[in-house]
Amino acid sequence: MSAIKDFKYKFKSFNAFEKIIIINIIVFIIGQLIGVFGRTSNSLSYLSLPSDFFDFILKPWSIFTYGFAHYGFFHILFNLLILYFISRLLLNLFRPKMALNIYFLGIIVGGLAFLFVYNVLPSHFLIKTSSVVGASAGIRALIIFLGVYMSEKEVRVFMFNIKLKYIAIALVVMDVLGLFTWNQGGNVAHLGGALLGYLYAAKLKQGKDIGAGFERAMDTVISWFQPKSNLKTVHRKKRKGQYAGKTKDEFHTFNNQKKIDLILDKISKSGYESLTAEEKEFLFKAGK
Repeated sequence: MSAIKDFKYKFKSFNAFEKIIIINIIVFIIGQLIGVFGRTSNSLSYLSLPSDFFDFILKPWSIFTYGFAHYGFFHILFNLLILYFISRLLLNLFRPKMALNIYFLGIIVGGLAFLFVYNVLPSHFLIKTSSVVGASAGIRALIIFLGVYMSEKEVRVFMFNIKLKYIAIALVVMDVLGLFTWNQGGNVAHLGGALLGYLYAAKLKQGKDIGAGFERAMDTVISWFQPKSNLKTVHRKKRKGQYAGKTKDEFHTFNNQKKIDLILDKISKSGYESLTAEEKEFLFKAGK
């Protein structure tokens, strides 16, 4: 029991994408165990996105859950390694919720692209497949988003510095060429995720966050599962003492200093990497 409590405590301390990585690993292990003891090669069929539209109607959750299912070891290994490194860059620059919007919308749009192609295009153009799994569409969305929004930024790949825009272009070219391989369905989903990443970045450059509605919807869904508080709202009277007689500017300075102290205390306990993007931005501005 202590090991479970310890895991729960550590899990709470992870950032959003680290939690997604852990969930993917757990789902993969469960799938492998079901495959071994149940002697089946389709152990995660309940989560996978079917290519037939009428099968999808019977399991609509699969437009989301297929992004958490992997069958092959190297498939999940490469996906999660890339997700880990790309998410670290994203969370240092953008709001965590916005990064999650891009990732999950990439999975959803990739799934819709897969369904569209396999239910609209003539079958003789397609390599037959029963379903698709994997987080690749969401990962493509994140990479293409960065490649468009921060096209000139360079990242280290092995021993070379490469601009993000060239990485994005190379991935799109690979996915287009992949349409002529055995993994045709997977590459269709990749391109759907890439399209979402491109549109998100292009609109954000214009000052519009196209994931805002999705974010509000997710916040609403999450609130359904959170315990409701029975506490009543209490309207405070104006404080006296340490704030009394202070001007608005003095109070603002005092409040900022308290925030800085809390952030510095957090760094001393957990390190700089434990800070959220908002905390890093606040500390950066305060240091100017």
